Amino acid sequence: MDQVNGSVVTEFVLLGLAQSLGVKFFLLLLFSLFYVGIILGNLFIVFTVIFDSHLHSPMYILLANLSLIDLGLSSTTVPRMISDFFSDCKIISFHSCMIQMFFIHVMGGVEMALLIAMAYDRYIAICRPLHYLTIMSPKMCVLLIVASWVIGVIHAVSQFVFVINLPFCGPNYVGSFYCDIPRIIKLACMNTYRLEFVVIANSGFISMGTFFFLIMSYIFILVTVRKHSSKDLSKAFFTLSAHITVVVLFFTPCMFLYVWPFPTKSLDTFFSIVDFVVTPILNPAIYTLRNRDMKIAMRRLTGQVIHCRK
Repeated sequence: MDQVNGSVVTEFVLLGLAQSLGVKFFLLLLFSLFYVGIILGNLFIVFTVIFDSHLHSPMYILLANLSLIDLGLSSTTVPRMISDFFSDCKIISFHSCMIQMFFIHVMGGVEMALLIAMAYDRYIAICRPLHYLTIMSPKMCVLLIVASWVIGVIHAVSQFVFVINLPFCGPNYVGSFYCDIPRIIKLACMNTYRLEFVVIANSGFISMGTFFFLIMSYIFILVTVRKHSSKDLSKAFFTLSAHITVVVLFFTPCMFLYVWPFPTKSLDTFFSIVDFVVTPILNPAIYTLRNRDMKIAMRRLTGQVIHCRK
């Protein structure tokens, strides 16, 4: 790979989150607990949807896929971040850095597409309930999931093909605790202005456009419900509030990281942690605590597991 793009840099040095031993130990404990919560929370949702026949509907199948993507997105950076607390020199090889960047954007692109699919599912369920089973058939559900993965891969490849061929021959200090395209291309030994614009357009403007599209679609759903029945408005808002919260949590860091023209290391690190640590652990809580069917199914699954152990 190094010979292909002419790089002399074989590794990058990542920025640590803390210097003092006490802060390192606190963050190590905190992020380890968060990552365990991410694994257990998201896998619990996946297994609940798989093993409970009452949840074999498009809404919950899409939710289970979202949980898998959240787990995958978090796993691209958090285990590495935790292991780096034990190291004074946080070095990542060129190949590992490229792989990490690629999977970050695959998972991010898939999650973006899944959130659009979930918004479409809620639109059909709330605004066209009589046609829901016909429109959101199992075939359509599978199609939406496959399309989300295709979009995620295209989103990642469309940027990665340019980055992998950049020449790296100078500084190798990455100003973050993980590899990402905006930081890596700044280390290239060439003018990357056009590539930076491609990244902003691909990751930034698409994130911003998708965010406003989703918010407007939820507003449209609420307005449509209000026109037909004001009594159902509060119920629809309660259902959509979980989706809106997840959309805000996912897209706000993305828009800041890829569009904001005046980044600072502190805010950049904060929003990165929100994206990879906070959002993946909050999504299971948001969807389960605000969904009666999920809570009943989880209690039923927990009861079955306890009964089997007896």
